[in-house]
Amino acid sequence: MKKNLFSLAQINGFVKDKQNIFIPLFSLTIFLISWEFICNLELINPLFISSPSRIFKAAIWLFKNGFLHDIKVSAIEYSLGLFFAIILGIPAGIYLGWYKTLELIFDPFITALYATPRVALLPLLILWLGIGINSKIAVVFLGCVFPILVNVMTGIKTVDSTLLKCARCFGANDFQIFTTIAIPGSIPFIIAGMRLAVGRGLVGVVVGELVASSAGIGHMMSIAGATFQTDKLFVGIIVLALSGYILTELLKFIEKKFERWRM
Repeated sequence: MKKNLFSLAQINGFVKDKQNIFIPLFSLTIFLISWEFICNLELINPLFISSPSRIFKAAIWLFKNGFLHDIKVSAIEYSLGLFFAIILGIPAGIYLGWYKTLELIFDPFITALYATPRVALLPLLILWLGIGINSKIAVVFLGCVFPILVNVMTGIKTVDSTLLKCARCFGANDFQIFTTIAIPGSIPFIIAGMRLAVGRGLVGVVVGELVASSAGIGHMMSIAGATFQTDKLFVGIIVLALSGYILTELLKFIEKKFERWRM
C-alpha cells in the first residue's frame, strides 16, 4: 500500500513539474483534431481555410521543391536586421536614457520614425538599396531597433535614484554605475524590447518580401496567395509563427538566467 502511495505521489509530482509542457500540448492537440474534423465535414470552403493534413502535405511538397532556400533567405535577412538593431539599439538606449541632453536632441526623430509605418518607408528603401537583400535587412532593422531603443531608455530612466546617489557618494564613475546598477536593473526592459522586436522583425521581413523579392517566405506566400493555394499560405504562416515562438521562449530563458544579476 505504501509502495502504491509512493508511486502515485511520484506521478503527481512529475505531472505538476511538467504541466507547463503537457497543458499547451494538450490544448494544441485538441485544436488540431477539431480543425481537421470541421474541415472533413466540409462546413467551410477549402479555398478559404485548409486542414492540418493538407497543410502537412503541402509542407512536404514545399520542402522538396526549394522551400529551404526561401527559409534560408528570410533567416539571413531577419538575423542581420535584428543583430544590427540589437548592437545599435541597446547602447543608444543606454546613452539616451542616461544623458538628458542627448534625449532632447534625438527624441523628435525617434518619435517620428517610430510612428511611421515601415511599409511607407519601403519604396524609399528599395530606391536607395535596390530590391535585393539590403532593403529587406533595412526594413527588419527599422522594425526592431525602435522597440529595443525605447524600452532600454525607459529602463535606464527608471533606475532607483537612491542607489545612484549612494554610488556617487562612494565615488563610482558612469561606467561603474552602468555595469553594476543601471544595466542590471534594466534587464527586464531590455528583454521586453527584444521580445517586441522579434515580432516586428518578422513583420518587416515578410512585408519586404511581399513587395519586392525573388525568394523568401514572404515571396512564397505572395505566389501562393495569388494562385489561391491556401495550404501553402498556412505553411508559411506556421513557419513564421514557430520562429517567433522559439525566439520568444529563448529570450524568456535568457531572462531567467539574468534573474540573479538583477537587483
